[in-house]
Amino acid sequence: MKNIRHRLINGIPVLEVVPEPLKNEALPLVVYYHGWQSAKELILTQARKISEKGIRVLLPDAMNHGERKAGNISAIPSVTFWSSIQYNLIEFSLLTRFFDHHEMIKNKKIGVGGMSMGGITTCALLTSHTEIVAAASMMGTPKPAHFAHLIIEDADRRHYYVPKDLNKSLSWLASYDLSLHPETLGGRPLLLWHGTEDKKLPYQDVYDFYNNIHSEIYGRQLVFLTGKGEGHRVEIETMDRTADFFAEKLG
Repeated sequence: MKNIRHRLINGIPVLEVVPEPLKNEALPLVVYYHGWQSAKELILTQARKISEKGIRVLLPDAMNHGERKAGNISAIPSVTFWSSIQYNLIEFSLLTRFFDHHEMIKNKKIGVGGMSMGGITTCALLTSHTEIVAAASMMGTPKPAHFAHLIIEDADRRHYYVPKDLNKSLSWLASYDLSLHPETLGGRPLLLWHGTEDKKLPYQDVYDFYNNIHSEIYGRQLVFLTGKGEGHRVEIETMDRTADFFAEKLG
């Protein structure tokens, strides 16, 4: 039986998913992020599966999403998207610090995961947060700087207005690009899943990242799962494998 609690942590609306008998105990903590134009409630199935392993799962609403949706997105392509990810990165330690302060993280075991935009957030967090023990990115990308470039190119082709200094405005992405700083993975377990027919985030970028670093010392616990013929959607079987992964690495 699951306990699902809605709460505000430092002003961030979250769902806390935890096995009912263990809700007051210190447990490993996984912060799991939703995708673009989605919300925390839409990833509850994955959260339930992870929590069944004796793990506390926290589902935050990203800025501009769910309870934090304030209005229309920017007319400039990708600006709201990257802004939402930037807020995720900045606010991550607010969430983990809260549970650490209350001594609710067992053995300091912190995991992070997410789907799509949440997967991009996951890979980016690994570049700066050494306290993360294990991570799982579902149909995200460890190459956000390249993905931003692809979005701008596509916007140009479609004749959308793109400010000439947009690349400069997004220059912060390079600091959080795991493909540019692969050594920051530091041998930690990272599960990547991506469908070969994904039309939103390129499969090839993730495949190339894996091939480039899995034989390095810092990439020794990198796992890449290919969804042959699958698109931008995570199926139940993949959710089960993700839950098993966190159980193994955090349990």
